[in-house]
Amino acid sequence: MKIRINTLIYVLLATFLLAGCDDFVEEVEVVAPTAEESGEVFTPTQFITGVYGRHTDFSYAFAYLGITEIISDNADKGSSPTDTGTDKHLLDGLTYTSTSPSFRDMWTQWYKTIGRATLAIEYTEDYEPINESLRQRLIGEAKFLRALNYFWLVRGFGDVPIQEVNLVDRAPVSEVYAYIEQDLIDAAASLPAKGDYAVADIGRATRGAAQGLLAKVYLYEKKWQQAADMANTVINSGDYALEPDYATVWRASTENGPESLFELQARGEIIAHGIQQYSQTQGARGPSGWGWGFNTPSEDLLNAFNEAGDTVRRDATIIFAGETLFDGREVSSSVENPRYNEKAYSSANPGAGESDKNIRILRYAEILLIEAEALNELGQSAAALGPLNLVRERVNLSDITTTDQGALRQMIWNERRLELAFEHDRWFDLIRTGQAESVMTALGLPFGEKNKLFPIPNDQLIQTPEMTQNPGW
Repeated sequence: MKIRINTLIYVLLATFLLAGCDDFVEEVEVVAPTAEESGEVFTPTQFITGVYGRHTDFSYAFAYLGITEIISDNADKGSSPTDTGTDKHLLDGLTYTSTSPSFRDMWTQWYKTIGRATLAIEYTEDYEPINESLRQRLIGEAKFLRALNYFWLVRGFGDVPIQEVNLVDRAPVSEVYAYIEQDLIDAAASLPAKGDYAVADIGRATRGAAQGLLAKVYLYEKKWQQAADMANTVINSGDYALEPDYATVWRASTENGPESLFELQARGEIIAHGIQQYSQTQGARGPSGWGWGFNTPSEDLLNAFNEAGDTVRRDATIIFAGETLFDGREVSSSVENPRYNEKAYSSANPGAGESDKNIRILRYAEILLIEAEALNELGQSAAALGPLNLVRERVNLSDITTTDQGALRQMIWNERRLELAFEHDRWFDLIRTGQAESVMTALGLPFGEKNKLFPIPNDQLIQTPEMTQNPGW
C-alpha cells in the first residue's frame, strides 16, 4: 500500500451543519493556511486523501463486522460467552434493536465520509492553480468514495437521505441508486486505469474500480443487461486477473495486485495510522492467541465448504484451533473458539492495534461472478458458465455444466458465498436474493419482514424526529 492515510486531515476542521446532528452529517470548514501561517499551502490532493482516511476508523474493525458477517449465517459472534462485544450477541441472534450501536456507528461513519467527499469535490472544483487533468482525477476519486458509502447505506437501510439534497427526508431507494450510478459514471470517465497511476499513488480509486462497483450496483438493482455489460467492460480491459493461488488473495503479498479493483489501504511506506484493530478484533483468543476472537466462521459455513468439496477456499478462509498457519505460527488447540477468520490474519502484525491489513472491497473474482449471475438472469445460461467456471477452476473444483436457469442461479449464489466469505457481502446477498428468511429461520433465528432493512439508529431519530423509521422498528 502506497498512499499515506492520515486521520488528522490537513485541511479539515469539523463543524456541524445542524445543531445536535453530529451523528448524521459532518460539515467541514475548508482552511487553506498561507505559507506564513503554516509553511505550506494545502492542496486538493491532501484533501482527497483525507476522504480515504475516513475508512481507517475502528468502526471497520468492529461495527462493520457485526452488520455484514456476524449477523449472517457465515459467522458467529465468537470471543468468550461473557464478552458481548456491546451488541454483537444481539446481531448474531437477530435480536438487535434501533438502539444497537453498530448501526449507529456505521451510519455515522458513512455519512461523515460522504460529507467529507462532497466538500472535497467543492474545494477541488474551485482550487487554483491546478492541472486540469489532476483536478478531474481527484474529483473522480471523491465521487467514487461517495458512491461507495451511499451503496453501503442504501443496501442496509433502504431509503436514506441524499445528504447533498436534503438532510432529513429519506430519498427512495431508486433515487439513491440513480445518484450512485451518476457518481460512478462520472468517476469512470475521469479516473485513470490501474496501470496508469504512479507508484506513490497505488491504492487510489481507478477507472476499473468505478466500473466494477457500477456493475455491482446494477446487479443489486437487477439491471441484468447493464450489470453484464459493465462487468464485461472490466473483464475486457485487460487490467485484472485472478491470483493463481486463492490462499494468497488476502495476504500482504497480493495487496493491490492483479485481482484487486479496490482495497481499503492500511499502511504507507512508514508506520502510520492503519485500519484500527481489524486483525486484532478477529484474532485467535486465549493460549497462543493474538486477538479478541470475534467474527468466527460458523459451523454452517464450514459445512458448506465441506459439502462442496471446497478444501482450498475452506483452508484459506478458516483458521482451525490446533493448526499451523502458512507462516509457521502454531495455533493452540486450547484457544477460546474452534475457528477464526484467516482473511483478517496479519502475519507481520497479528495483534497490533494499528493494523497493516488491507481490506479487499472489490476484486476480479467477484466481477466474474457478477457477469455469470447477470447472464444467467438474462437467459444466457450457457454463456454464464465461462466466468463461473474460471472462479471454480482456480480452487480445483470441477466445471459446472448445467444450463437450467433455476439450478444455475442457486449454484452461482453458493459460489458467491464460498468465494467471498468474510468479505462483508453475505448478509446483503441473502437479502437481495430473497434467501434470508429461509436460511436464517433454518438456523433457528427469528428472521421477520422487518429484518430486511436495518433500523434507522435511534440516536438519529432523537436528533431529527421528523425522519421516518423503517417498518417494524
